[in-house]
Amino acid sequence: MRVIFICLRDKSDKAAMQPMNMYMVPNQGIPGFPPGLEYLTQVDQLLIKQKVELIEALAGFESNNKYEIRNSMGQNVFYAVEENDCLTRQCCGPLRSFTIRILDNFGQEIITVSRPLKCMSCFFPCCLQELEIQAPPGNTVGYVLQQWHPFLPKFTIENERREPVLKLQGPFCGWSCLPDVDFEILTMDEVSIGKISKQWTGLLREAFTDSDNFGIQFPMDLDVRMKAVMIGACFLIDFMFFETNN
Repeated sequence: MRVIFICLRDKSDKAAMQPMNMYMVPNQGIPGFPPGLEYLTQVDQLLIKQKVELIEALAGFESNNKYEIRNSMGQNVFYAVEENDCLTRQCCGPLRSFTIRILDNFGQEIITVSRPLKCMSCFFPCCLQELEIQAPPGNTVGYVLQQWHPFLPKFTIENERREPVLKLQGPFCGWSCLPDVDFEILTMDEVSIGKISKQWTGLLREAFTDSDNFGIQFPMDLDVRMKAVMIGACFLIDFMFFETNN
């Protein structure tokens, strides 16, 4: 993986001001891949770090979630911002519908994650969560669908044609019992090929904020569309199991 810096003669001062922790690479485009997802061909793991909002930590006032998406070197490769209104956030809490827009370091929106408003209950099969992922916006690349199970969190990952491609399965009661929680990424034959991990961030932070860190591991050669869907699945897992109104 190479870090490429562009320096223009008449804008060299701006190039010198770019933060060192950003991965800055031009969007050259690769035939056959959705525009903006080219970088995902180079990675097999990502860190999604939710940013702590001071007003939320001190006053319990729910704000739009914001995330930094980093590579294994700690460089910011994408940013994610929830788009929602105040009434929906305060009244619906973690159950709320949302649109999360994922931007590259040039401010270009490359992925849109949409969740409709649905009730959430493990006892009623009609109350199942779902997610649509578009990359670029307007071009659907996949879906995340919750599967009914009385004890285990289970999801099916579908491609743009609504065909099942992968499965996602979490531990029994893992979101409340363990400091680190793994959701296994499985093939349709139940073979583990990766995981989405919720990582312990410390007692005080866990107790007084709903800011979480997640790691995603997947095969390097996994279709970039499915990698984008895994990022979306991480947000759904955060809202369903770890987003609280502390």
